[in-house]
Amino acid sequence: MNQLYVDGQWIDGTGAAFISANPVTQEVVWSGWAASPDEVHLAVNSARVAFEYWSQLAIDERLNVVRRFAARLSEEQQPLAALIGRETGKPLWESVTEVATMIAKIDISIKAYFERSGNRTGERTTSQAEATVVLRHRPHGVIAVFGPYNFPGHLPNGHIVPALIAGNAVVFKPSEFSPAVAEMTVQLWRSAGLPANVLQLVQGGRETGAALASHRGIDGLFFTGSSATGHAIHQNFAGQPGTILALEMGGVNPLIVGDIGTSTQEIDAAVHHIIQSAYISAGQRCTCARRLYVPRGRHGDNLVARLAVVASRLTVGKFDADPPPFMGAVISLRAAEQLLAAQQGLVSRGAVPILSMRRLQQGTAMLSPGLLDVTGVAELPDEEYFGPLLQLVRYEKLSDAISSANHTRYGLAAGLLSLKREEFELFERKIRAGIVNWNRPLTGASSTSPFGGIGASGNHRASAYYAADYCAYPQASLESETISLPATLSPGLTF
Repeated sequence: MNQLYVDGQWIDGTGAAFISANPVTQEVVWSGWAASPDEVHLAVNSARVAFEYWSQLAIDERLNVVRRFAARLSEEQQPLAALIGRETGKPLWESVTEVATMIAKIDISIKAYFERSGNRTGERTTSQAEATVVLRHRPHGVIAVFGPYNFPGHLPNGHIVPALIAGNAVVFKPSEFSPAVAEMTVQLWRSAGLPANVLQLVQGGRETGAALASHRGIDGLFFTGSSATGHAIHQNFAGQPGTILALEMGGVNPLIVGDIGTSTQEIDAAVHHIIQSAYISAGQRCTCARRLYVPRGRHGDNLVARLAVVASRLTVGKFDADPPPFMGAVISLRAAEQLLAAQQGLVSRGAVPILSMRRLQQGTAMLSPGLLDVTGVAELPDEEYFGPLLQLVRYEKLSDAISSANHTRYGLAAGLLSLKREEFELFERKIRAGIVNWNRPLTGASSTSPFGGIGASGNHRASAYYAADYCAYPQASLESETISLPATLSPGLTF
C-alpha cells in the first residue's frame, strides 16, 4: 500500500503504525506507518527544491495542471466519494457532493487569483508622474497544509489548490482518521501531471503534525481543525512573523429563532433549517449550530415540539445504505464516547433532555440526534461538541438572545430565522461572527465568499474565495526605464 509521497516516491513511513477504520463496521480502510521527523524533514527540503521550479512556471502552465486535476476528480468522482464514505462514515450522497465541491473549487480559485493578482502576468500597473507603479504577487514558498477528517477531500483542497496556483509547493498532512482519502487525492494530482515534489504527503498523528508544524523550513501553515490544536500552532509560531498562518478552528455557533410566523408551513420550514444546521454530517461541520435560541411562550413550545418529532425520525445508517440515511456515524468509537460523556456532563449540570443522544448499535459510532434544554444552566461550558448534540436556550427578548449568543470565545457562524427584517438588522449589527445567515441553514456557505471567523475561531485569514489573499504576498514597485533628475530638487540639495 502506498503510504507517504516524499521526495518524488511512494514510500513506507518509519514512524508509529496506525490504521483508519470505518466508523460503523470497524473494517480497516487503511493501514501503515506515520512519517517520522526525518521523513518530514526530507519532505520539506524536497518541496523547497520543487518550489524553485514550480514558482517559475508561467501561470498558464500551472493552471493547465490544476485544470487536469479537476478533470481527474470528475473521472474518479464515484470511487473517491465511496472512499470518503467508507473512511468517515459519511452518507454516500454527501460524499458525492463533497467531491463536486472539490471540482468547483478549481474555477473559483482561478477567478479569485486573478481578481487579486491582476492580468495574465499576475501584475497590475498604473502610471504616475515619473514612474510606473507595479503590483505583483509572489508565492511564499513551502506551505504546510493540515487537513481535517470531516471534509477530508474538500477542506484541504481549499488550501492546496490556491496555494499551488500561486506558485507554492505544499507538504500535506491529513487527519490520521482519513489517510486513504488523502492518498487517493495525491495520486490524482500526480496523474494530472503535477511535477514530483510540488505536493508531498506525510501521514500520521500528533507526532508527525508536531514535526511539520515546528519545522523552520516552512513558510506558511494552513490549518483546519480544533481550537486547542490551532492555538498550540499559533503559540508555536510566536515571534515568527515571517511565517504566514491561516487557522480555522470551529465554534460554538448560535442559531436564533425570532418571529417566524405561526402557520404549519412556516414552523416546518424553520424546523427544516434547524435540522440542517445542527444534524447534517452527524453534527460534524464547523458551522453546525451548537446552541438554539427559541422565544418563550406557546409559539416557541410548538416549534420545539415539532423539532423533537422531526429530529427523532432522522435516519442514521451506513454510508452506502439503501435508502440513503440522513446521517452517518461520527468519526470514531472514541468520538462517540466523548460526545455521550459530554451529554451526561450537561445533564449533571441541570440540562433537561428533550431527545437523549444514544448509541444506536454497540460497536459502532452511530449516534441518534440529541436535544438538551440548557435554559438556566449556570456556567455552560464554552466548548464545541463536534457531533449531533444541540443545546436549547429559551429567551424573553431578542436582544437577550443575541447577548447570550455572543457570550463565547468563538465567533465562526451565527444565524437568525425571522420574517422581520428589523430583527435581522439588529442581529447582523450586534452578533460577533464571520459568517452570518438569515433564514438559511447555518451550514450553508458560499464558495464565492470568504469563510472564516473571529476570536477562538480563527486568526482573520478567511478561506474559500479569500484563500488567494494568504497564498501570496504583494510586492509593490516604483519603476522607470531611465535614471533622471526630478524636475524639482529637494530643498537644500544642489548639483
